[in-house]
Amino acid sequence: MRITYKAAILLTVLTTLSTFTSCKPKIRENVTSETNTEKKVNVPVFSADTAYSFIEQQLAFGPRVPNTKAHRECGDWIVKKLQQYNAVVTEQNANLRAYDGTNLKARNIIGSFNPDERSRVLLCAHWDSRPWADHDSDPANLNKPVPAANDGASGVAVLLEIARLMSIDNPGLGVDIVLFDAEDYGEPQDQQGYYADSWALGSQYWAANPHVPNYSARYGILLDMVGAKGAVFTKEQFSRQFAPNIVRKVWQTAERLGYNNLFVNKDSGPVTDDHYYVNQILRIPTIDIIDYSDEREKGFFEYWHTIDDTLEQISRETLKGVGQTVITVVYESA
Repeated sequence: MRITYKAAILLTVLTTLSTFTSCKPKIRENVTSETNTEKKVNVPVFSADTAYSFIEQQLAFGPRVPNTKAHRECGDWIVKKLQQYNAVVTEQNANLRAYDGTNLKARNIIGSFNPDERSRVLLCAHWDSRPWADHDSDPANLNKPVPAANDGASGVAVLLEIARLMSIDNPGLGVDIVLFDAEDYGEPQDQQGYYADSWALGSQYWAANPHVPNYSARYGILLDMVGAKGAVFTKEQFSRQFAPNIVRKVWQTAERLGYNNLFVNKDSGPVTDDHYYVNQILRIPTIDIIDYSDEREKGFFEYWHTIDDTLEQISRETLKGVGQTVITVVYESA
């Protein structure tokens, strides 16, 4: 995934936001919330067990590297799940050229709920796997594909569970779940800086060619690496730049629900992820909920881009915190 020092070159001036610390409260269930207008909103209960099973099912196909059988079969499975949950599904196929000239047969998968509603929210993640484990400590593993339990499958799993819940309890507004392909086919670690815009190819394509002409949404939330044990979600720099109000809303909601042990009140540097291109090209204010901290050696979670990004690293508690926070924000937006 995107190297932050490369991303920092793209940004020259940003306003530095103040950092506050907060105490970790006891995590509690909250399915009925009140907005500022004191309107009671019934929010579905997010099932971490179901999301966890969706990760298992994705991993059963093998690494979802573009141009492979596992990739094709998992894409078909995702389409069927969204259709099962009554989404209007659009498959956006494109031949995308990777940094090394490889032609990637990519497929963005979009599931739309309440497609006739003009007021819309964008939820997104990437569903492909990194083709090589270029951050693995064992040189013998550097050219092996990443299982991608956290870096890919976790975001998809959370959104599929949200889709399942929306099929049961209408959110009262339009919601588009966009699953981007070819996000993680960027330049290898030993070639960093040689290729511009080699990451997030699927979102670059979708932002330039949205599935609906003149597509727009009130805001967007990208989920990336949202399932690991010990996850830390900081306020990423591009998110703060492009969508400060959405950052504030999400982090305040997480705190209200008791998940500020995950959504920490701390700023972090820029990450070149799918949200960057959605913001830059479509101008939809979109944030990135991503397991990242400037204080870590690699920035991302310990098993990022290694062959150990497996189901053993996944935490149901992390999935629950992210899923319940996001679905609460969506339902309170109606």
